[in-house]
Amino acid sequence: MVGAILPVLVTQLFAPTSFVLTYEGLDSADSILERDAEGQIVRINVPQQLVIMANHQIYADWMYLWCLTYYMHAHDQVTIILKKSLKHIPFIGWGMQFYRFIFLARSWSADRIYLGKHLVSIAQRAQRAGQAFALLIFPEGTLVSQDTRPLSKKYADKISIADMEHTLLPRSTGLHFILRTLGPAIPSLQVLDVTIGYAGVPAKGYGQDHYTLRSIFFQGVPPPKIHVHLRLYPVSLIPIGNTSGKNTVGHGAEASPEEAAKFDSWLRERWIEKDRLMDGFYRDGKFSPPAGPATSVEIPVRLLNRWEALDAYAWFAPVIAGYLLRFAGGWVMAKFASGT
Repeated sequence: MVGAILPVLVTQLFAPTSFVLTYEGLDSADSILERDAEGQIVRINVPQQLVIMANHQIYADWMYLWCLTYYMHAHDQVTIILKKSLKHIPFIGWGMQFYRFIFLARSWSADRIYLGKHLVSIAQRAQRAGQAFALLIFPEGTLVSQDTRPLSKKYADKISIADMEHTLLPRSTGLHFILRTLGPAIPSLQVLDVTIGYAGVPAKGYGQDHYTLRSIFFQGVPPPKIHVHLRLYPVSLIPIGNTSGKNTVGHGAEASPEEAAKFDSWLRERWIEKDRLMDGFYRDGKFSPPAGPATSVEIPVRLLNRWEALDAYAWFAPVIAGYLLRFAGGWVMAKFASGT
């Protein structure tokens, strides 16, 4: 999957920016960050079997977080969960379909079976010599925007809780199913909680109103800095419920109402913390966790080795193949319909 470095190359060439990385609950900067002889950061040391959960600010979130996994040396083992409509984006969407992307339709009765099959594959892959993987999910399900804020408020009112200000109330069903399925099969599994914020977005504004895929990559207006805050949670310490004695890899991962409620409460607390982090970010221009000053480091989004640029072009092969197959299929159907 060498083509996974393409997002880094595209960002470097057409929309240069940098990550501003902060973290808590991880080791010191001396152990989490590896540098080369010139002092350039070449690796972010995190566990190699991860479920990454993140807030959702702009459509480019998935791309930037994929770039972040490049520094974790996990970019070629990424599986990203996105809404189904994105698979139809010309070229980009077609290319995503050839990689380990999971497109959900927001209908749990249908998504559960489809997601379960992918989780079986991930679990089997991880069990082979402890192979690395990173599964990325956005529990909010959609972007924070003028349209989605009222929906979050309506749901908060329905369950009699306070709504968020800078994020949306997360939906716990999919993530809970993932952790109940993968957790028993992968004892070392951890959740990397990522909070992402973009410089230049006002406190009362929305990221997507300032940074769209078009403005970033076609109009040359990328976010000057991408602030990323990391927290790590071992799945063994997360209240996913009782999974002992069950075949939870693909089947039987449904939780009881009590287990679901407990996990939902845990996830909501994480999002309340995110909302507070975002509030501080908009006020101070940086993430400041309540535990105290966070170590901050800036990482330019660029390839570590210029020769990797040659590998990036391999991504175009499935894109072109997909386009040709669609074109050929349409041509054959048109000929068949015309009877010629």
